[in-house]
Amino acid sequence: MGRIEELANRYRNHISAPWQQNLAGDQKAIFVVYPKEDERKLRARLELFEIATIDAGHKWKSFDFTRTFADWMARTEYRELYFESPEDLTMKLRSDFLKFAAQELLKVLVAPDVDSDTVVGVHGVASLYGFIKVSMVLKEIVHDIRGRLLLFFPGEFDNNNYRLLDARDGWNYLAVPITLHNGVNDL
Repeated sequence: MGRIEELANRYRNHISAPWQQNLAGDQKAIFVVYPKEDERKLRARLELFEIATIDAGHKWKSFDFTRTFADWMARTEYRELYFESPEDLTMKLRSDFLKFAAQELLKVLVAPDVDSDTVVGVHGVASLYGFIKVSMVLKEIVHDIRGRLLLFFPGEFDNNNYRLLDARDGWNYLAVPITLHNGVNDL
């Protein structure tokens, strides 16, 4: 069995258990942590997670961050000037792009067909790397998670610390980690 299939099995075990109600938004998040080199394999096998969700009696919605930066940049006034002088874009990324990325995810989280029994699967977070931090996006939307937020996370999880793409700096988050190497998910 491959790594992605093993993660999908661990996720199936977790998502099939009864859901605790009245959790804080951070506690409704589930991070599937996988080696960054498996990004393409994961994308090709996303349906394993969707099937596991539906088999457990829950609904599934998907969101992809991959095109978010390109979409935002295409709408940005003076974008040509930023290509000439990218360092001028730094402040705009931390404010405008962060808000844009959070709003794009929020549209899915609060859609009329998303309720407390829906898993919103989020992939493509590696495309945010170098522009904004995933932790900052999550901080913007955490109170709007109705069911569960399943974040596919290419990187590492160690001692409650998440590092996207194995970057040096990471952050501590209350999400349930689903990994290949810890006993937390051996339900």
